[in-house]
Amino acid sequence: MTDEQPLTKTLDFQLDIQSDNEGLLYDATLEARRVYNETIRLAKDGVDWDVIPDRVADDANLVKNTTQRVVAKALGAMENYYEYDGFNQPSHTKDGAYPLRANYEEGYNLSLTDDGDVAFRISAKPYKHVKGVLKGDGAHLDILKTALESDKWKIGTAEALFHNENAELHVNVTNTEQTVRDKQDSRTVVGVDVNEDNVALTALSGDGVEGTLVIDFPEIKFERHRYFTMRKRVQNAGKDSIHDTLEGREERFVRDRLHKVSHHIVEWSGQFEKPCIVFEDLKEMRDSIDYGTRMNRRLHHLPFRALQYYTSYKASFEGIPTGWINPEYTSQRCPMCGHTERANRNKKRFKCKNCEHQDHSDRSASVNIAVKGIKKHQDWNVPALNSLPQVRKVRRQASGAVDAPTVTHPTVRGYQADGRVGVSY
Repeated sequence: MTDEQPLTKTLDFQLDIQSDNEGLLYDATLEARRVYNETIRLAKDGVDWDVIPDRVADDANLVKNTTQRVVAKALGAMENYYEYDGFNQPSHTKDGAYPLRANYEEGYNLSLTDDGDVAFRISAKPYKHVKGVLKGDGAHLDILKTALESDKWKIGTAEALFHNENAELHVNVTNTEQTVRDKQDSRTVVGVDVNEDNVALTALSGDGVEGTLVIDFPEIKFERHRYFTMRKRVQNAGKDSIHDTLEGREERFVRDRLHKVSHHIVEWSGQFEKPCIVFEDLKEMRDSIDYGTRMNRRLHHLPFRALQYYTSYKASFEGIPTGWINPEYTSQRCPMCGHTERANRNKKRFKCKNCEHQDHSDRSASVNIAVKGIKKHQDWNVPALNSLPQVRKVRRQASGAVDAPTVTHPTVRGYQADGRVGVSY
């Protein structure tokens, strides 16, 4: 039995620096790199670790507590090196910028503005600050705003860094009243396949498939295209103020739908014994997409990651852990025989070229995600999949309810899809 973990999240933001001193922040990350390298060098030379923080801080051109945090991270890397029997020794000759690690209300500060933004102030050097507002994922901003206003949350250390020449701030927040079960202490893995117009779920335990569900949300794709068309027209007419208004409406619409869908995912997953929700890690997906101008626009603006984070956030409050797996071949692999081929999938239909197994293609992908989740996060074996239950589909209304029926035709040969009010099993 593994212990429960604190509900801690790392929230990533872009820095919209408004104090005309972005160069100061970059210089501070170079100084952080020097502090890190010096700490590793001293540790390798056998200097007492208790002495190193003060020794390094005396020569560092950083705020003292920031220097201490960078030193602590460097010594942590050395500690891991010894813990793993000398594997992967940290380098003391790192090049490039290094994250500026700081304590909340000491090395950096956050506050809510009258406009609803989150303002930051980073002490890049002693008595020299970098100021501006945070930009980024709406789900992360919602969590941070809640943390700033609630006594239930504690804002911890943050790292200011440069990624692809863009300034970022990664903030740790912890809910002091919630815990999350360790993902390894799970008896059911729920694979979640997020698509352009639906999300497919499959719950897999040691006994086999416990349940499966496809939640349709075609209105998100439709509304995004509609708002894109309207914004393009008003932009061509030179009405920028209307353009910004439409953009805000679209964002609120999409966020509302994602909240409803993510709530449905967590509610459905919670019916199973000790569930762990597993997603594909899609961080690199957008960089690899190149299907032509029109399709690129559609796919680059789909809220894949936002839905994943909303779900993870809601699951945490139910004590349900989440995990991430490599998305490679999840849509092409046959869950029954393991044969992997691109031709297995044709839009929403999956038919294995080897064993001729047929299925709803998105549900098939969710099975593969669950299988990968078991292999990566669990110590029990993947069950034999001799058969899969029928695909059940639901469609969310604007109110959050479910239309019934959703469809009246077979999704693929041998699998009849039907809708119910509420959650279908």
